[in-house]
Amino acid sequence: MPLTRLKERLDALEQFAVDVVFDRRHGKRAAAFGFFLHALSKLFSGIVQLRLWLFRNRILHDHHLGCLVVVVGNLTVGGTGKTPVVEKFARSLAERGRRVAILSRGYKSRKEPLLKRWWRTIVTGGEPPPPRVVSDGRDVLLDSDTAGDEPYMLARNLPGVVVLVDSNRVKSGSYAIRKFGCDTLVLDDGFQYLALKGRLNLLLIDSTNPFGNGRLLPRGILREPIKHIKRASYVFLTKSRGQRDARLEALIEKHNPGVDVIECAHRPQYLQVLHGTERIGLDRLRGARVGAFSGIAVPESFEGFLRDYGAHLLYTRRFLDHHRFSVTELEHICRQAHDAGLDFLVTTEKDAVRIPVGQAFPLPVYYLRLEIEILSGAGDFDEAVSRICFPTRARARSVDASVQE
Repeated sequence: MPLTRLKERLDALEQFAVDVVFDRRHGKRAAAFGFFLHALSKLFSGIVQLRLWLFRNRILHDHHLGCLVVVVGNLTVGGTGKTPVVEKFARSLAERGRRVAILSRGYKSRKEPLLKRWWRTIVTGGEPPPPRVVSDGRDVLLDSDTAGDEPYMLARNLPGVVVLVDSNRVKSGSYAIRKFGCDTLVLDDGFQYLALKGRLNLLLIDSTNPFGNGRLLPRGILREPIKHIKRASYVFLTKSRGQRDARLEALIEKHNPGVDVIECAHRPQYLQVLHGTERIGLDRLRGARVGAFSGIAVPESFEGFLRDYGAHLLYTRRFLDHHRFSVTELEHICRQAHDAGLDFLVTTEKDAVRIPVGQAFPLPVYYLRLEIEILSGAGDFDEAVSRICFPTRARARSVDASVQE
């Protein structure tokens, strides 16, 4: 079987599994596979509980690096709109005089080649390499392939903020302090990273799909039980449309009484030319014949934005989250777009960084720029920033980022 055909089949199988987890597939095959995943979820739940117990009882130890640590994360996999919140928080901290470093694990970034790892081990005697520096606060030093999608986006959008990638964020945090003089660390997607103790835990919950089917991975989208909302210092309800959800609010209150809840929406700002600087107003979407392609966890929200602004969405192509587009796939999208008589194509900002700069398109291609807008609890957001910048002036509230049962 040709490698291309094998890759297509593996991608199709992975997409089928993702659709079952998100309850997008039904029928006998989906039900049988779901039953198998449910059994694995029981095993995963036991591992999660054991790990939390080990940290809670100090068998596994967390670390203090002597500076302020802010954790941004979620209970679920993908789709909560975490990156814009990290960007907004890091920008607010930097504007108030903090020397900020964002620590990311660089999910789906290119790994060091095996032979190079072996050679480095021989030469250095096994000493681990330093973190990858995506941005030193002045320049973006790595591309999205090496850094990962989100770290590269954050580095590009946050001049003055250091962005580091390493699976060991204790190591990268120490490096940020020692090398760049950082006094504030923001852990991107760090709610489950218990080895580094945080002063504030910012928990993001997607208001359109808070916990999926309520099951843990791999049958559901939960990384840990819903009751661990109690570990949050603040809860951000993302993707809100301004309508209250009494059941969700009651659930949050049940597990974390009195926690501050900040409601926010992801607002489209403009269309930007792919690999260019030109920005187009959103009114360009109204009445236009548009195609959309993306490789994100929840493509429905992206496609919904285009429809909300009046686009006639005549073509859509969805890929797996963090998918790196091949030339063949992009050429196929172009052919489909041409055959559909589209005016232009739109993708997401996260997907745009994975498209090669030299890729030619026969029609205009834009990405949709989103930013966070606080709908309610804006005072709480300002307070969260103030507590970090001016902790002696802000009201004291004991926040323990260690694991609680």
